[in-house]
Amino acid sequence: MQRRRLRPSSVAVLRSVLICAIGTVSLVALLDVHVSPSSSSSPFLAAYTLAKRHEIGYGSRRSELAWMQEMAPPQLSKSPTAFHQEASQESEKPWKPPSNHGGFVPCVKPTSSYSPPGESRGYLLVSTNGGLNQMRAGISDMVAIARIINATLVIPILDKSSFWQDSSNFSDVFDEDYFIHSLANDVKIMKKLPKEFAAATKSVKYFKSWSGIEYYRDKISQLWDYHKVIRAAKSDSRLANNNLPPDIQKLRCRAFYQALRFAPGIEGLGKLLVERMRSYGPFIALHLRYEKDMLAFSGCTYGLSASEADELTTIREIIPYWKVKDIDPMQQRSKGYCPLTPKEVGIFLSALGYPSNTPIYIAAGDIYGGDSHMVDLESHFPILMSKEKLASADELEPFRPYAAQMAALDYIVSVESDVFVSSYLGNMARAVEGHRRFLGHRRTITPDRKALVHLFDKIERGSIKEGKKLSDMTSEIHKRRQGSPRKRKGPISGTRGKERFRSEEAFYENPLPDCLCRLESDVTSSQRP
Repeated sequence: MQRRRLRPSSVAVLRSVLICAIGTVSLVALLDVHVSPSSSSSPFLAAYTLAKRHEIGYGSRRSELAWMQEMAPPQLSKSPTAFHQEASQESEKPWKPPSNHGGFVPCVKPTSSYSPPGESRGYLLVSTNGGLNQMRAGISDMVAIARIINATLVIPILDKSSFWQDSSNFSDVFDEDYFIHSLANDVKIMKKLPKEFAAATKSVKYFKSWSGIEYYRDKISQLWDYHKVIRAAKSDSRLANNNLPPDIQKLRCRAFYQALRFAPGIEGLGKLLVERMRSYGPFIALHLRYEKDMLAFSGCTYGLSASEADELTTIREIIPYWKVKDIDPMQQRSKGYCPLTPKEVGIFLSALGYPSNTPIYIAAGDIYGGDSHMVDLESHFPILMSKEKLASADELEPFRPYAAQMAALDYIVSVESDVFVSSYLGNMARAVEGHRRFLGHRRTITPDRKALVHLFDKIERGSIKEGKKLSDMTSEIHKRRQGSPRKRKGPISGTRGKERFRSEEAFYENPLPDCLCRLESDVTSSQRP
């Protein structure tokens, strides 16, 4: 029997049907791999939705993993489970504590030879200067100085004439009663100068910067022979960073890290802000020192418009206690003396391996230029939060008019964050870094601004692009700038006089070895706080 042949037209129809069927099956398979069940809404809008971290990153992470699996050569491809484990470990790296972080514990109890405060010879009045953290360091130094010269410390007067024009009193920012009682075994502290001494002749003294114990015992103590009241006209950097008796150094740490607790209202809202940030998962606190006062003071105008640069120059010229007026902004930047711009911070954090869905808390005042300068950082990390976004208007209202109180809220969140990054090494950054070291060497990244500027310039010229090469270079530069335990740095070799002391690492930036002990069996519980 002879088989029937299909007509040419029938063959063409059948071939078309088969091709369509194969195409449909392939398309369904691709969609099944690449589209998550929650893809009905726009992924761009989803990135800006405030949800918990596991919700934020889920869909995008699946897509990344699928794309990377697809690109791997068949002979090198791994099973989904093995690949997922490796990717998970890689994503955890930027959040891990620095190496050897667990080797030290706070050690601030007095030695066995330490005695209660002796009979007071007079009263020490203190006029602090600078912003919140400059004042905190100065107050802690004055606690130690009062101990050295056998003085009764009167609650310090906070600076009300600085750039911020903050009218806060000590009790508005700090827990005054706690401060007095926690240091009762160290120094006598009074809230006010007794009335009988109000009209007494006072010796107003600018204590010599970075002075040792001999200066205060041999020179300042002699003033008690003629006066019962001494006023310290400035508080910052009045005590040396190094070469002081162990009990004096421990007292400084007790004052700075423990006694200077913030006022209850500030503490309460600060802890609430931390809880709200943690609802998004592990987060970075970024001290973005891109504020008007810093840019005007440092003369850093890179990336600003001509009118903005002129405004900053005018501010610098009219503030009398900013001594340096003529500054070359490009030279400042090339030497690493400028704070990183928001755009540069975005590139930097991406290069360190932080994914775009990382929540970032902006610990800062008003960013100069506002949204116009924040857009590049936001393009890298859309989830940018701040106290203004996390707290309601009513919650924030009592603190809003006061710069020191607002800065205190940022300080609390910064100390408690999973990672702290500063765009500039100022008083806030130093204080937070030291506090995080004291509490267990929490991961604290200090950008090498001088090295980074060269990389950023290469990006601008097009000789390097954001990607693996930039990431490898950035990680290599910063592998030892993550907050690992190390002894406080001494002066730069060859420096003399004030420059020698100025080049030292600040005491409150790194309390090791004075206030931290190795976690070993020979460290008894009596030595620990």
